[in-house]
Amino acid sequence: MTITLIADALVASLLVATIVTCYVLAKRIERLKADEAGMRQTVGALVTATDNAERAIAGLKNTLGDCDRTLEERLRTAERYAADLAAQVEAGQAVMERIGQIVSAATLVARPAAEARPAAAPQPAPLSLLESAAQSAAAIRARAARRLEEQAA
Repeated sequence: MTITLIADALVASLLVATIVTCYVLAKRIERLKADEAGMRQTVGALVTATDNAERAIAGLKNTLGDCDRTLEERLRTAERYAADLAAQVEAGQAVMERIGQIVSAATLVARPAAEARPAAAPQPAPLSLLESAAQSAAAIRARAARRLEEQAA
């Protein structure tokens, strides 16, 4: 009888230990399931953020391509304008040189003619007109040179 009682007590204590262990394991399983739900939410948020980032990157690539094309077009336009402007400046310099040569030649022609005439009949008006034309040409040439320097800077 004592052996059966001891065996029954041992079985009862093992059943209590089993019940306690099952209760502890059930609580751990509940926590794991709660962590699993949280993990699923975190993974879902991460997938959404990744999708948004991929769309943003695609948009940035498109914008970068548009900017590159626009910049390239503007650079080509600027190069054309620079070439046109350089040609116009060169043509302007050639015209200014011709005007300077004309004024110099006219000044040289006017001076010997004035020296050949008698002193009683000087003609200061054409000489002053030629001088003013020469001064105007020099002023225009100086302005053109300043513009070229400004463009180079």
